[in-house]
Parts: sequence; structure tokens; C-alpha cells
Amino acid sequence: MRIIPAIDIIDGKCVRLSKGNYSTKKIYNEHPLEMAKQFEAHGIQYLHLVDLDGAKSKHIVNHKVLEQIASKTSLTIDFGGGLKTDEDLRVAFESGASQITGGSIAVKDQETFKSWIQKYGSGKIILGADALAEKIAVSGWQEESDQELIPFIQGYQKVGIQYVICTDISKDGMLQGPAFDLYKKILENCREQTQSGVEIKLIASGGISTFDELPKLAEIGCEGTIIGKAIYENRISLKQLEKYITNVSV
Repeated sequence: MRIIPAIDIIDGKCVRLSKGNYSTKKIYNEHPLEMAKQFEAHGIQYLHLVDLDGAKSKHIVNHKVLEQIASKTSLTIDFGGGLKTDEDLRVAFESGASQITGGSIAVKDQETFKSWIQKYGSGKIILGADALAEKIAVSGWQEESDQELIPFIQGYQKVGIQYVICTDISKDGMLQGPAFDLYKKILENCREQTQSGVEIKLIASGGISTFDELPKLAEIGCEGTIIGKAIYENRISLKQLEKYITNVSV
């Protein structure tokens, strides 16, 4: 299972929110590049970079931060937040993103999102399926849609989506453990449909609080897990993650 630390950006700074609420913003580092270099120094290869200003503004904002991290580290970066147009995607990829995550766009403009899957391939486009009570949330989690989580994922599975990041918003930033049961349910339902679509690579996100939760997510079948506040609050050390990555790769 891939370990993917998260850096969320507001005003060019590394922050964390709780349950997506912007009023809970806490700044952890004024310089995201410093944080990214720390991850890299501990053997981490992947980074989940979220443009929270972009998510609110509905267009890419912090592409300069993306460009800086991509050019000064070897991290493989997936980038999301406010990607709404072909131009946003062009800027993200040219700034160094290896993959992009589309959430709101996949709900509000399915034709555009599907065209991105066709144009760039399923290896480059991640479906952001963030939910509250199994209903998809959009616009930086400021709005709830009427889309049911699992049918939403299955719909995109049929048209070739491969990578899915799922955050249970009620868990995000709360350090109370991830949504194990929800991830099991998603994987079971999507496996049933694998014959009519590609196999889903599910990336768990939200609520990770202790190192012991990581093997459990791997056992369920998650392809990756995104870790944010647990790192910043020193609940999980970078040394522990380095050891986990080393053991997994042996």
C-alpha cells in the first residue's frame, strides 16, 4: 500500500482543516517545499497536494507551489482543488503534477471529466469521491450533492476510471480513525462490477490517527492511504512511515 502524505495549501502555506471547514484552518508550515523535502528525506515517494484556495475559487490558484515542489523534489504528485477547465489541467500538468484529482467537476460536468479520462488516460486522472453519510460533497465540501457515493464510483468505473480517492468527511482531520467499513463496502461493490469496468485502486483518506491503522487499510485492499494531520500532530512519525515503506518494498 502506498503512503501518500498530504499538503493542503491556503495562501501558499501548508494548513489542515477539520471536516473541510475553512474556519478551522491551522497553519503547520509557512513553506510547503520544506515539508515536501522532509517527506522525501524519509523515503516517501508520493504527495497529495490540494489547492484549497482553488477549491473555493473554482479554478487553479496555487500552481506555483506545485511547480516549486515538483522541480525541487522527486516526489510523484497528485494535485487537486479547483480544476474545472482544460486550461486548469494544462497548467497543473505543465507545473509538474503526475496525476490530477477531479471531485466537483466529476459531479457537475461529467462530460468534461469523462473527456479528461479519454484524453489523458486513466493513469493520470483520479476520481475524488468525498462523501458525508455516503452522499458526494462538492465545492471544497461546502455543498452536498444528491449523488450516492457507491453508484457514483461505479458509474465512472464503467468508463475506465482506475484511481479513486475517497474521504469520509465526518472523519477528516478528526484523528478518530478512518472509515474502514465504508472502504470495505466500496471495494466489495466495485469488485462485483470489475467485469464491466476496470479494477478500482482505492486510496483511503481522512481520519488516519495511528500507525496501526495502516496495515488494516492494506488488508482491506486499499491501494494507498493519504495521511495529513496525524503526521503534523506527531501521531505518526516520518520514521515509522520510512520503516513501513522499507519493509513493504523488501
